[in-house]
Amino acid sequence: MIKRNILIASAFFSFSVGIAQQYGGMWIPTELNEKEMKDLGMKISAKDIFNTQKPSIKDAVVQFNGGCTAEIISPKGLLLTNHHCGYSQIQSHSTVQNDLLSNGFWAKNNSEELANPGVTVDFIVDIKDVTKEILEGNPNLETAQINANIQKVQSTIKTEPGQKVMVKSMYYGNKYYAFVTDTFKDIRLVGAPPQSIGKFGSDTDNWVWPRHTGDFSMFRIYADKNNRPAEYSKDNVPYVPKHYLPVSIKDKKENDFTFVFGFPGRTTEYLPSIAVDKIMRDTDPARIAVRDVALKTLDEKMRADDATRIKYASKYASVANYWKKWIGEVEGLKKSNAVQKKATYEQTLISKNPDIKITLDQLTQLYNEQAPYALNNAYYTETIRNAETLALANLFSNYIAAVESGKMDEKNTVAFKNRLASFYKDYSAELDAKVTAKLLALYANKTAPTYLPAGFEKYKNEAQNLQTIENLSKNSVITGRSEVNGASLSSDIDKAFSNPDQLVTAIKKDEMYILFNSLKDTYSKTADKQYTSLQTKIDVLQKKFMAQQMETDKERKFFPDANSTMRVTYGKVKGSSPRDAVSYDFQTHLSGVIEKYVPGDYEFDVPQKLVDLYNKKDYGIYKDKSGDVPVGFTATNHTTGGNSGSPALDAQGNLVGLNFDRQWEGTMSDINYDPRFSRNIMVDTKYILFVIDKFADSKWLVDEMKIVK
Repeated sequence: MIKRNILIASAFFSFSVGIAQQYGGMWIPTELNEKEMKDLGMKISAKDIFNTQKPSIKDAVVQFNGGCTAEIISPKGLLLTNHHCGYSQIQSHSTVQNDLLSNGFWAKNNSEELANPGVTVDFIVDIKDVTKEILEGNPNLETAQINANIQKVQSTIKTEPGQKVMVKSMYYGNKYYAFVTDTFKDIRLVGAPPQSIGKFGSDTDNWVWPRHTGDFSMFRIYADKNNRPAEYSKDNVPYVPKHYLPVSIKDKKENDFTFVFGFPGRTTEYLPSIAVDKIMRDTDPARIAVRDVALKTLDEKMRADDATRIKYASKYASVANYWKKWIGEVEGLKKSNAVQKKATYEQTLISKNPDIKITLDQLTQLYNEQAPYALNNAYYTETIRNAETLALANLFSNYIAAVESGKMDEKNTVAFKNRLASFYKDYSAELDAKVTAKLLALYANKTAPTYLPAGFEKYKNEAQNLQTIENLSKNSVITGRSEVNGASLSSDIDKAFSNPDQLVTAIKKDEMYILFNSLKDTYSKTADKQYTSLQTKIDVLQKKFMAQQMETDKERKFFPDANSTMRVTYGKVKGSSPRDAVSYDFQTHLSGVIEKYVPGDYEFDVPQKLVDLYNKKDYGIYKDKSGDVPVGFTATNHTTGGNSGSPALDAQGNLVGLNFDRQWEGTMSDINYDPRFSRNIMVDTKYILFVIDKFADSKWLVDEMKIVK
């Protein structure tokens, strides 16, 4: 009987989730399906989530520094986000002598909190559907008129001083929404665990489950005396939020309702099957190959030298993140049979609306025509991005173009010099010469001769390249290893810029600069224009295909693809069975950290104090019914990049976890959400509070919060 009840419950869950999450969902918070959410277990109302008339959960959720998500967890503006979201700020305060990445950081009071110039958080004040105002009833309105209408809408929506209006396209231009935002600029670092906790498992565990990473960091929003945004000032005070999230330390159960609130970056859920096939077979593998070479070269040096490790820590993590994601995406698309799944759906649409076949045939023709250019685009853009010296040459190419067109005034020159100073701060010309040499060999071997500069075959030999590129780098002005105007760009930018004409002349003669321009010019002539022209035609048809899907499939509720705007996704706490004879529980614990612990290891070392707390079982109120401290958990929420740092909330709207990753088998959910494999990964609030309280001895921060027991 017990087994039968379990099977019935399991079948019910599969049925209910199958209806609610067959295609996933990243919903605009003004358009939530409240009934469906309540059917899955939500206890609050949609107005508790998003309300412009009184405080609601949306007032506690912010976009952190333009990319991640964060949430307010105290009445004093205390902000929680991921460790990897605050990584560059932690790094910027780190030195070899005071390595906050390795040692962690915990302010003992407000006066010890560290300022982060340039970091911002954005609140969403309101969201309005402005499709009628933008399109004027004509879905084929000219782009110029659409842009004019956007400007008009932005100017007519009432805002308070300091607020902005941002209009975003949805459903490939079939709808438009206006977002009123409020930006705060004084954001201070409050606390971060050492990366042995915050990045535990590092690249080996990235994108996989089971996971044991305490991926969190803490900041605080400061405001002026009127509680309004202000530039950094010692006179600013902690921001008093309209709403902050209570933090729950209740035990979790499988099938508990959860929802995630945040700013997902980009998805492409409605592509035709031909597009998914090209991603899976061509462009993703190309990007993976380039980053694989770059990462291996950086890793070798970072493991051997602490100064390089600190200098390249943030960049390495950024490059590695999507490298591993793309690997999982390819495997997931194959495992979920995504191409055939979409092709079958397309046939269903065609049976209801034969005109869709015409659109899909046209899209297929365009994607096939674009394929060789798209492949070259993938190799070229990834090579330029990951060979930093070539990226640097690209910056100087833009600088020279601006100088020669008369656009490089004093203000722009200062901004460019500041950008260079930031670049050189975390750049090793000698190390990148090795990266560049290896990537040029890969590019020469993987790219069709049609898309290569004349004579580029000489770069096919990697071993030979290493010496060739090192010699070019050593004698290069742009790498900072050769002087111009009596100074190196990497050590004295002002002096190097003292004679701009001489600087431009020296750069134009620079062999590394010449090499880059040969690549850029060839790519521009042989691939870029063709790729872009075809993409423009694809975009027009994709807009039409999107409209046809929405008009034809009346049984499906369509959500707009993610585009870094505020969204809500919901699901249930759930384990998974991604492969034959492999089943994952939904929860990991501190004991699992200790099982993985390897003293002195680059990825799996942990602080001795954490080991001592485990050995003593000194868990306080943060253990669950198993007697252990829960570390992470998975659920069926549909998330993507940008959801890093998003609050995971329970049925009552309490914070129960901090979203930071997805399960390896489900990383293809940006393109094809599959409820069998798609799981988001969250740090458990119990582990977060355990680390703050017991490990960091920072109970003063816990005391700020409202703890739900």
